[in-house]
Amino acid sequence: MISLESSAPAAAWDPSVVSRPVRHVRVRFDRAALRGWHLRLLERLAQRDDCRLSIETVEGVAPALPDNAEWLFRLEATIHGLPRPGLATPAAPLALAPYEVADAGAPDLVIDLCGGRPMNDAARTWRLDVDGVPGEAGILAALFAGRAPVFALRERAGETVAVGRFGAESQRVMLVAFEDYLARTITLIEAALSGGASRDLPEGHVPRLTRPAPFDIDAWTARSRAARNLGRQIARRLYSLCFHGERWRVGWRRVEGPDLIDLRRHPPGGWTDLPDDGRRFYADPVAIARDGVVTLFVEEFEYARAKGVISAVRFGPHGPVGRPEPVLERDTHLSYPFVFEAAGEVWMIPESSRSATIDLYRATQFPGGWVHEAVLVAGVVASDATLLRHQGRWWLFATVRPGGGSYSDSLYLWSADDFRGPWTAHPRNPVLIDVASARPAGPIVLRDGKLIRPVQDCRGSYGAALGLARILQLDEDGFAQRIETYLSAGSDWRGSRMHMYSAAGGLEFIDGSHRPRMRLPL
Repeated sequence: MISLESSAPAAAWDPSVVSRPVRHVRVRFDRAALRGWHLRLLERLAQRDDCRLSIETVEGVAPALPDNAEWLFRLEATIHGLPRPGLATPAAPLALAPYEVADAGAPDLVIDLCGGRPMNDAARTWRLDVDGVPGEAGILAALFAGRAPVFALRERAGETVAVGRFGAESQRVMLVAFEDYLARTITLIEAALSGGASRDLPEGHVPRLTRPAPFDIDAWTARSRAARNLGRQIARRLYSLCFHGERWRVGWRRVEGPDLIDLRRHPPGGWTDLPDDGRRFYADPVAIARDGVVTLFVEEFEYARAKGVISAVRFGPHGPVGRPEPVLERDTHLSYPFVFEAAGEVWMIPESSRSATIDLYRATQFPGGWVHEAVLVAGVVASDATLLRHQGRWWLFATVRPGGGSYSDSLYLWSADDFRGPWTAHPRNPVLIDVASARPAGPIVLRDGKLIRPVQDCRGSYGAALGLARILQLDEDGFAQRIETYLSAGSDWRGSRMHMYSAAGGLEFIDGSHRPRMRLPL
């Protein structure tokens, strides 16, 4: 059985709305470098009750992107059928007219998005940088280097106000990733204004502020047009169509001695694959022990239908008894079947992000017979909702995609007296912006009085590695965690990803994916 209760004492909390004083916030732009995300930011700030907004424009001070960057974005938009205009699209200064105020007075805070030479501000000033480099050029530099960039808002003297390590749903299409990062930049700025943004990353490293390094994508553009590279791209496309891309799979083992939480490495005996028939894959394992029997719930994705359903299989002394059989299907894709026992019954919260709700189901004929009981949270595109009972209160963890950006980098919390609700959003949401440790990766484990939270490290790609994070703070004042271990695929778990962890009744489960190798012509 999944343990949802920690041993810490209960603490009273009145989840009332935290009021904030109204501040005059002035946003500074370079008129020559105005983009769609700047206008989206202004729209968001103008809707805030704690913000009186004004703008200031300068010209020619922001570090410019290379001249051919916009050509690259236009080409990608044409090839991939991407909508434009978007957050990265250049905007006309005329669009700033609704926010121009003749005599706004002195601001309390300046958000300087120019990234150029220092300004002589009397007011408190925040400036944005990417991997220590001011301006948007740092975003492209990180993309071409294949790393997850760290965005920071800093005070004039360099002190960090807010930091986040952002994710992107596609690292191969520069425009998609660029716009995902811009969307999350808005989230970071809003979180900083609300006082809920983290000032540090879980492992305590924030890049130093530096001057922008010279950056030129001409060489990359030329290589992308080369016949050999085009041939490789065509071959990879054919390969993905024929072989369904990466194949996800579930691994299991019987625990004899320390488990993965204690080992902090792959077990010596390795893992046994949950077999599939090649026409489907299994992923997102969540196990529950009930009446002495372990039942494993998984996402089952049949290639021909291109949709996920929730399936279940019982485990006996020698492993799975039969194959996973569907137990819950809806019109929308389902995955991450978080199953738990409470109030004498078994419940499930499957991921159904396309419905923009977090839903609760109850089993009437376990492991099947699931009926919809409640909408726990509405109006959110949430991923991998995970429950925990802590200090006498229920907590709900999920990554949320607010207004675009990645599905994996913004952690939101809700709490309730009863798991059926009503649920109250944490006043400091998002409590963490970090593509390396925000997204849940399975049930939270109580070990020696410590809460260990499995997390997904999505730097570079979705579910690339599994992290184990120790929760340091979880209350109405905020959330903090520290990454203690990252585990990845390799010789002990073949493939390219290690994505999730769950354990119950002396068995433990992981999942991941691999891509069969194919030699491409030189």
